Amino acid sequence: MLLILDVTLIASAFKFSNIIRYGTTDLQQEYNIFFVLFALVWWIVSGFSNFMVRVDGFFPCDRRLSNLINAFILHAFILASCIVVFNLEELSRLLLLYTYLSTALLIGFSRLLLLFAYRYFTKSDVAHTRYVIVGTGPAAMGLHQTLNANDDLGTKFMGFFDDNADPLSPYSSKVKGGVDDLKEYCLQHSIDEVYYTLPLNNKEQIDDLTEFADDNFVYFRIVPDFSAIVQKDVNMYFYHNVPMISIRREPLEIASNRVMKRLFDVAFSLTVILLIFPIVLPLIALAIRLESKGPIFFKQLRPGKKNRLFVCYKFRTMKVNKLTEVQATKDDPRITRVGRFLRKTNLDELPQFFNVLLGDMSVVGPRPNLVSQLDHYSKLITKYKMRHFVTPGITGYAQVSGFRGETKELKLMEKRVEYDVRYMENWSFMMDMKIIFLTVWNMVKGEKNAY
Repeated sequence: MLLILDVTLIASAFKFSNIIRYGTTDLQQEYNIFFVLFALVWWIVSGFSNFMVRVDGFFPCDRRLSNLINAFILHAFILASCIVVFNLEELSRLLLLYTYLSTALLIGFSRLLLLFAYRYFTKSDVAHTRYVIVGTGPAAMGLHQTLNANDDLGTKFMGFFDDNADPLSPYSSKVKGGVDDLKEYCLQHSIDEVYYTLPLNNKEQIDDLTEFADDNFVYFRIVPDFSAIVQKDVNMYFYHNVPMISIRREPLEIASNRVMKRLFDVAFSLTVILLIFPIVLPLIALAIRLESKGPIFFKQLRPGKKNRLFVCYKFRTMKVNKLTEVQATKDDPRITRVGRFLRKTNLDELPQFFNVLLGDMSVVGPRPNLVSQLDHYSKLITKYKMRHFVTPGITGYAQVSGFRGETKELKLMEKRVEYDVRYMENWSFMMDMKIIFLTVWNMVKGEKNAY
């Protein structure tokens, strides 16, 4: 629905801009084509799931404006590329400016109206879905925070019910009574959903509330409390009719996801090897050989998936030396002038597309660290070895999030590991696309930590 609204507003912006520019609402043929292109690119941009430019969800207010700005910046970048590729340079620049300004105003204003509507239907008595939570323990508090932070449009929290509620709790004012008071309250206030978070040892009580909910058209949902067993987020799923709990979300453990990622890796690496490598290899090889003696390629053993060692290839960026297990530092005297340029632009990583083709690496994944780093940080960082559950990548979530280059302090490596684990637990194909895009963008604008 939001996408339909956006396309309608974009169409209105085109009509309005055409009136200002040419005095008519009739668009010429090339502008009709351009409108389709404009709307299609906006659909692509707004469709990125869990991306910084996602605009089809209800985000907190402090992120809403920046998300829209980022969306329009990315949209303009992609659209400008399309204009060049499809040879649409004859389009009126003034019309394009008017269209962008009016589109930004209309979509921005629509988001503001949606925000007010969301607040009204969520906080007022018009809310069509009212829910209560039975219990005030850790599971109840966690559920309340989650539902409160991710409320669907038109839902409203009405209160807690617990026989043993803590009167000193900051949530005590929201406790409406004991479990015995629940039924009467549900009938008086037209409650739609009841979330049961108490221990599951009181079968009689659960059966009684289930029967009451069925008789009065109330959805009764049981939220098991696993806080005594696991102390972090878990992933629950069913194998046929058997419930199972996984301590981590592991999207790449699903065979179809692994196949999709591998097919993309092969296609992407072949494209780079066949189209880009033949052009840049002679130039880079000549530049490396002219500046310093030694091989064109640098080979080094790196730990891969499940700590299996593989030979990682790079263009040589340093003078030949024996300190191969020493991390590069800022103004490192071992780095050549050509090497500094290659590192700054990430061109030194191009040979790793052969590693991708061989299956030792992926286009996107945790960066393969040195063997010495594996031995060192495994003893200091609890989750360090977790990053080796997946195939290492040429680029990664940590690198595009600013954690690239030298790790002088332990906390820098901890943040890198944190982002690597976050990538593993939240992987999606669109997330890989996002990381590839940001990698290319960082190559264009440059990175201060690339040395």
